[in-house]
Amino acid sequence: MALIFIPTSMRNLTGGVDRVTVEGSTLRQVVNNLDAVYPGMKDRLCNGQQIKPEIAVAIDGEALEGGVLFEEVRESSEIHFLPSISGG
Repeated sequence: MALIFIPTSMRNLTGGVDRVTVEGSTLRQVVNNLDAVYPGMKDRLCNGQQIKPEIAVAIDGEALEGGVLFEEVRESSEIHFLPSISGG
């Protein structure tokens, strides 16, 4: 199962837990399974069929861009959901 690192701003949905394991072979499956265990996670992470623009995703240390829900996830993957940083 993939190891998911829960951002501080979403830990109220996990009872304060900062890491959880979730099954899924794509990011979409991981998000859906995460939401099944911790209702409300999908609404915090997704806007329709895409990750919200204000959320950055990294899988195994690689930052992803765009609507990355079809990105492949391995059993040993580590996934980070982080607030996007923008600036000028």
